[in-house]
Amino acid sequence: MAAHKTLQPPGWPRPKGYVNGVSARGRTIYTAGVVGWDAKERFVSPDLAGQFRQILLNTLAILAEDDAGPEHIVRMTWYVTSRDDYLASLSDIGAAYRDLIGKNFPAMAVVEVAGLVEAEAKIEIETIAVVPD
Repeated sequence: MAAHKTLQPPGWPRPKGYVNGVSARGRTIYTAGVVGWDAKERFVSPDLAGQFRQILLNTLAILAEDDAGPEHIVRMTWYVTSRDDYLASLSDIGAAYRDLIGKNFPAMAVVEVAGLVEAEAKIEIETIAVVPD
């Protein structure tokens, strides 16, 4: 049985890099807001794309603690401090995503915020994964 089902209403254009909706059944894993620092809480990069790559690595490490992987991700909410930086980084973001997550496209939202609790953070991501029963 598939880990989850993509929900694509007839006639709607297929989104690029995410899906409109996901249906899933199984054990649910929720991450906190994850930022782009290492295990010693040091930011690995000053730029959004570098922090994004580290966030994905951190997220995958959290999921692995309960035997989950990128294929189980069904929802991500991204908080960015600059829409302009986000748009300018899309190529590098896409490359990191393909490299670490592959062809799994969850439901997503990207929200611009005035700031994040960690002053150096340019992006923070919350993730929901579902591991089938």
